[in-house]
Amino acid sequence: MSSQRGDAVNQLKSDYKFCESIIKKQSKSFHYAFSNLNTQDRNAVYAIYAFCRMADDAVDNAETHAEKVQHLDQLYKNLNSFQNNNIPDHPVWRALADVKNKYDISFDMMFKQLDGQKMDIDFKQPETLKDLENYSGYVAGSVGVLLLPIICDGKIDMRVSSALDLGVAMQYTNVLRDIGEDIAKLDRVYLPKDWMADYQITKADLADSNITPSFINLWEKLAHEAEKKYDAFLNEIVHYKPQAQLGLLLAVLIYREILDEVRRNKYDCLAKRQAVSALRKSRIKMDAEKMLESMRVGNFYG
Repeated sequence: MSSQRGDAVNQLKSDYKFCESIIKKQSKSFHYAFSNLNTQDRNAVYAIYAFCRMADDAVDNAETHAEKVQHLDQLYKNLNSFQNNNIPDHPVWRALADVKNKYDISFDMMFKQLDGQKMDIDFKQPETLKDLENYSGYVAGSVGVLLLPIICDGKIDMRVSSALDLGVAMQYTNVLRDIGEDIAKLDRVYLPKDWMADYQITKADLADSNITPSFINLWEKLAHEAEKKYDAFLNEIVHYKPQAQLGLLLAVLIYREILDEVRRNKYDCLAKRQAVSALRKSRIKMDAEKMLESMRVGNFYG
């Protein structure tokens, strides 16, 4: 019996390592931000991220429309089985089963994540900012809510709205960082269609990497929407577990830094992808520690 328990423990460790390998490969910023959590919470975050990445890859890595539909349908079936305690034989699902036993994870948000990926199968460029916000709530806001039982203390219901908004801000940042990549690899434009019309910017302009004053103004308009949400979330951080607060603040500051990185590189997000350097992340961490200390003693907002 003890041998079986040992095998199960080793299997679970391996499953969580698999989840961590996904986040390390796909989002160094996210991994860096939450590496300060205790082992149990950190592993749970990695498993949630791996699930969301699995959902994203089911659509983006498929070559044909039929394959996208097939892959996502299979995920819906797996999630239904998982909800009924029939755990699919895969490292991510096994890790999530352990997470489910330790935290009150929202199945609604897991299904919402899949629904968001479904929007990408028959992709339509958002007509308005409201459309982009709605889409972002599905694919990214859902992640924030899924993480609440892991990293939040106390009244989780009171944190749902701000967690959704943080996810939306991060998705806006992804959109602004990946404009060129999204067109080249996925033939998608996530910028609101009415804004592009207002600034007289076409998809061809973006594909040709035309960084014009109009493009910069449009880019800054969406960046401002993201930064407003980041600023608002700073008030929320003290309501999370003490050991999660630094990670959350780091996530906010590092994602904000992505916007500044694009600015420093003269808005060249059309021909290449901008990233925050390891050295800059280290400096941000030192700044975050000072900010967090001020927040905790009540001095940050005067």
